[in-house]
Amino acid sequence: MKMMMRILEGLARDRFVRAVEERGAHDLAEVEPAARRIVSNVRRKGDSALRRYAQRWDGLGSSEPLRVPETDLHEAWQRTRPELQDAIAQAAGNIRTYCEWQKPEEWRREIQPGVSVGQLVRPIEAVGCYVPGGRYPLPSTLLMTVIPAQVARVPRIRVVSPRPVQATLAAAAFLGVREFYRVGGAQAIAALAYGTKSIPRVNKIVGPGNRYVTAAKKLVAFDCAIEFLAGPTEAVFISKEGEGDPVFIAADLVAQAEHDPDALCILLTTSRRLAKTVQTEVQRRTRANPIAGQSLSRRGAILLVASLDQAVETANRIAPEHLTLPPALVPAVQNAGSIFINEFTPQSAGDYISGPNHVLPTGAMARVRGGLSVLDYVRIVSCQEVSRAGIRRIAAPAIVLAEAEGLRGHAESLRVRSSYA
Repeated sequence: MKMMMRILEGLARDRFVRAVEERGAHDLAEVEPAARRIVSNVRRKGDSALRRYAQRWDGLGSSEPLRVPETDLHEAWQRTRPELQDAIAQAAGNIRTYCEWQKPEEWRREIQPGVSVGQLVRPIEAVGCYVPGGRYPLPSTLLMTVIPAQVARVPRIRVVSPRPVQATLAAAAFLGVREFYRVGGAQAIAALAYGTKSIPRVNKIVGPGNRYVTAAKKLVAFDCAIEFLAGPTEAVFISKEGEGDPVFIAADLVAQAEHDPDALCILLTTSRRLAKTVQTEVQRRTRANPIAGQSLSRRGAILLVASLDQAVETANRIAPEHLTLPPALVPAVQNAGSIFINEFTPQSAGDYISGPNHVLPTGAMARVRGGLSVLDYVRIVSCQEVSRAGIRRIAAPAIVLAEAEGLRGHAESLRVRSSYA
C-alpha cells in the first residue's frame, strides 16, 4: 500500500524545501478572467447583476432579499442549541479579550523642548467581512473578522456569506451584527468594493474565501483595501522523539489537511522512528477523511533533519501559516503566521477558541506580516505641535535639509516662522 505522506531526506528533502520556499500566493490565473467579468458586471449593473449571480450560485430565492432581516438573525440564535450558544460565547470572549490587548493606544510626548509628537488611533469607517459558506460553513470566521472590527470601533460592519447556515446567523446575532447579506463569491467582493443599491461600499474587505473570492480581492485592491490574499491552509510541525506524541501530530496534520485538497502540511523531525510512526498514524486517520487524504498524498511530507536548529531554519524559510513546536525553539522563529507551543496546543484551538485570529497569511506572506488583527481595522495618524521656542530649535537644520533637496518653498515656510518666533 502506498503511504500517505512521503518521508524525505538529503537531496530530495532539499529540493522539496526549495520548491515550497519559492511558492507564491495561490495561483489565480485559471479563475481570474471569470472573476474579472463578475466584478465588472456588478460594478456596472449593481443589484441586477448581483442578484443574478446570487440566484445562480448562492441559493438566493427570486423574491428573497439580499439582506438578512435582523429578526431572522435573532431567531437563528434562539433556535441554536445551548451548548453551541455557550461555545460561541466562550470563543467570542477570548477573541475579544485578545483584541483588546493588542489594540494600539494613543500617546503624545515631547521629542525635544518645544516639539511635541504623538499618534492618534482612528477606526476605518466601513469594513466588509467575508465569511465562507461553501464546503465548510465557518461561523468561526465571522467571529474572527467581526470582533476585531468591533474592538476597533468600526462604525459600519457589513457581513457577506453565501448560503449562511444557522450557526453563522446565530454568531452574527450574538455579536449584534445588523448588516448581513446572503451573497458570496466574486460578486460579493465586487458589491462591497464598489457598492450597489442593496449593499453600500466599504473601505476595506477582510476574510478568506475560495479562488474566485481571492481573485476578486486582488482585482479590487486598488479601489478598496484588503488585508491580504489568502491561499490554501499551511501547517508545519517540529518535533523529536520523546517530545512529540505521534497521535497528536498525526491528528493535527489531518485536521489542517481537511481544509483543502491543496493544503500544505509538513512535519520536520530528527527521528526516523517518529517519522514512520506518524506516517502510519496519518494513513489510518485519513481513511475516513478523503479531503485530508488527497491533500497529504499530494502535498504532505515528513522531512528528516539533522537537528532541531535545522528544523527551525527550514521552518523560517517556509514561512508557514501555522507552526507547532516545543517552547525552547520559539525564540528562534522569525516567519510564521501563528505559533502553537507544546503538544497540548492543537492548531484547531487557534481555529476556534484560544483568542488569536485564524485569518492568517499564506503563500510565504508570513515573511512580512502576521495574522488579521485590530491593527487591520484602524489608522495610526501621526500628529505634531511646535511652539515658538521649538521652531527656533528646529528651523535651521530643517532649512538645511530643504535646501539640500532644492525645495525653496519648504525652506521659506520654515524661515518665515522662525523670523517671528
